[in-house]
Amino acid sequence: MLKFLTVKKMAKIKITQIRSIINRPKSQKATIAALGLGKINRTVEKDDSPQLQGMIQKISHLVKVQEV
Repeated sequence: MLKFLTVKKMAKIKITQIRSIINRPKSQKATIAALGLGKINRTVEKDDSPQLQGMIQKISHLVKVQEV
């Protein structure tokens, strides 16, 4: 029996940094950098995934999240 992979369209998430990373722990600074942020009002669009949700949860007080 053949199993075919179904192509699912992943939801997109828009992440905007709204607070500074000055005086934040290194792990939060690293998470911001890994997301491609680093300056206030910088925005990135990413595919939603459990890993991304974990990163957002870790820095939720520094970013604004919108579904696209």
